[in-house]
Amino acid sequence: MVDLPDAVLFACTHNAIRSPMAEGILKHLLGHKIFVDSAGVRSQEIDGFVIEVMDEIGIDISRHNAKNFSDLEDSSFDLIISLSPEAQHSAVEMTRTMACDVEFWHTFDPTLIEGSRETRLTAYRQVRNFLLKKIEERFTMDLKPNL
Repeated sequence: MVDLPDAVLFACTHNAIRSPMAEGILKHLLGHKIFVDSAGVRSQEIDGFVIEVMDEIGIDISRHNAKNFSDLEDSSFDLIISLSPEAQHSAVEMTRTMACDVEFWHTFDPTLIEGSRETRLTAYRQVRNFLLKKIEERFTMDLKPNL
């Protein structure tokens, strides 16, 4: 059984789509055990499609405040998971002087999909489902004691 980190940061390019989704999912699943935050290389208002597809699985992230790395109040994370190449570069730079693990989960940017509202929502759902699966695989969800 892998020990849970005490503090996790999800990072992407704008802190508007991928990292808020991941933050919301992990907070929903393990927020009572882990401090979870997110940031972007640059900050941009949360995307409305993100709020909609997260709401579909019962997670409200409508109050998410986008921030960039320099806006972080605390930088003592045990694990940074970057979701875009740009964020990976920033995470590596940030952790040069600190003991922190960095993982890269290359996550598709759903804003690249054009088309109808439903086509675009489908792309956002795929990203949400990808992140949910990765989080469930990475973090110990079985909270029963080992016998």
